[in-house]
Amino acid sequence: MALVSRHPASVLAIVRRYEAAGFRAWPAAAVHYDGTWVVRLTAGHPAKRLNSVNPLDPGDIQHIAERIGRASRRFDAYGRPLTFRISPLSGPILSKHLDSDGWSTFDESLVMRLPLADAQLDAAMDQIPLKDISRFIGAALKVSASDVSLRPGLSEIIGAIQPEAGLFALEDGTEPLATLICVHDGDLAGLFEVATDRSVRNQGHGRHLILSALKWARLRGAREAWLQVEADNAPALALYRSLGFDEVYRYHYRRPPGA
Repeated sequence: MALVSRHPASVLAIVRRYEAAGFRAWPAAAVHYDGTWVVRLTAGHPAKRLNSVNPLDPGDIQHIAERIGRASRRFDAYGRPLTFRISPLSGPILSKHLDSDGWSTFDESLVMRLPLADAQLDAAMDQIPLKDISRFIGAALKVSASDVSLRPGLSEIIGAIQPEAGLFALEDGTEPLATLICVHDGDLAGLFEVATDRSVRNQGHGRHLILSALKWARLRGAREAWLQVEADNAPALALYRSLGFDEVYRYHYRRPPGA
């Protein structure tokens, strides 16, 4: 059961903490504010979390239609489809407005967390993060089977991360097996872009790399790990739950008809 369901009175403060950490750990190239709506746009990378409107206050419901229009013009200028990222901070009134206008709902994701005091890290491999960003990006694109055209955009994103970012890669000689980014931000350790090469999945490489990254973060003072995972990614969910991660809350995306 999600933390949100157990503690409804404190949900907004909890969600705001993770949302803020996510913005810092995975920065968009351009950020605009319309009230408490955060409009994030990135010309160099198509990821939805880098190209979405993120409402951060359920009480901010004034002039919704006009503000959607302003956001739409910004997205048009970037050549991106207008996309809203709907978390518990968005509130029911905005969702009802989007429902009434026929917006689609897709790609639900979970935010999960793990107190590092509960993590079994003693046997984890000690690993030093890569310093060579180019080498890491090459490995990350290969194991995730991503198009090489994303290389400049991913490089820009990683270079813009303000907290300490550990670039982890598990390799067999020169062949990358798994990669991830661990962002150490105060007492939080966020895991991003976790991927294992399709040819070597279900062999424990992702688990070993995650544990090494969390050990690295805990040694630097992190007390809690967190991550985001798509709700239909059953293998990843099984892995994270086996490591002790619990669901905190969920979010999803919405787009207008015809987008």
